Amino acid sequence: MSIVKINVLTVPEDQRETLEKRFAARAGAVESSDGFEWFELLRPVGGTDTYLVYTRWRTEEDFQNWMSGRGQAAHRGGPEGGDRPKPAATDATLWSFEVVQQAAPKQS
Repeated sequence: MSIVKINVLTVPEDQRETLEKRFAARAGAVESSDGFEWFELLRPVGGTDTYLVYTRWRTEEDFQNWMSGRGQAAHRGGPEGGDRPKPAATDATLWSFEVVQQAAPKQS
């Protein structure tokens, strides 16, 4: 089954809009990658400053290939050879999981 990568980002309230705009600006950067299955940017709603960036991949190798190629460029930000913008997040942690069970709504 698939693997899931969740990037846990600590984002101060004054940087939330910046973070969301940066993700919107690079929409489509991952969708055509080999082995990519799903993406979600999850905004906190319950008194926390933690965003979750959820991606699902066919294999660990597919994720690593994306990270060493287009993923590296997507995380660099800014114009080629230009100054890198200040990160919107103050901390980041990557969680990794294997999908061992899944369910979808029943089709009627």
